[in-house]
Amino acid sequence: GPPGVGKTTLAKIIAQTTEASFFTLSAVTSGVKEVREVIERCKAESRSMFAKARPILFIDEIHRFSKSQQDSLLGAVEQGIVTLIGATTENPSFEVIRPLLSRSQVYTLKSLETEDLETLLKRALEKDPILSARDVEVKEKSALFRFSGGDARKLLNILDLLEQSTPANEPLIIADETVT
Repeated sequence: GPPGVGKTTLAKIIAQTTEASFFTLSAVTSGVKEVREVIERCKAESRSMFAKARPILFIDEIHRFSKSQQDSLLGAVEQGIVTLIGATTENPSFEVIRPLLSRSQVYTLKSLETEDLETLLKRALEKDPILSARDVEVKEKSALFRFSGGDARKLLNILDLLEQSTPANEPLIIADETVT
């Protein structure tokens, strides 16, 4: 799915719900050495009598792994040492090796819709410790939603910028002109 739609969050929710250990790597900064180290830790976890579920290995930007890096995951996936969750903004059919892809289920996440952005905005204004303490007036949302492009992180970053650029003693106005 595209950036900011909750790929990492979804993986964390799965780990929390299943009570599985959660290991994470970024394909941008990790190599085969790091993959092997994490798989060894997962082996130890899966052998533990306290393990409730198979450890989850989350790899962000898995499409950036080379063929050999992806090959290094194959044995652990086949043997059930880890549950692999790979996040990518690319089409996995073209970016993930076939042996790994054939052992996977692919889910496509889509950009957040206006209704989702509405929910996120409401939650941020009610639950965020800084925003909930501010006097916030929402006049218009179209520019906020347009500039976020269906990306939750962008929406939250824009809110953060608006909050930081508005003096604490003044109301925080969310309107098309303040967003642009």
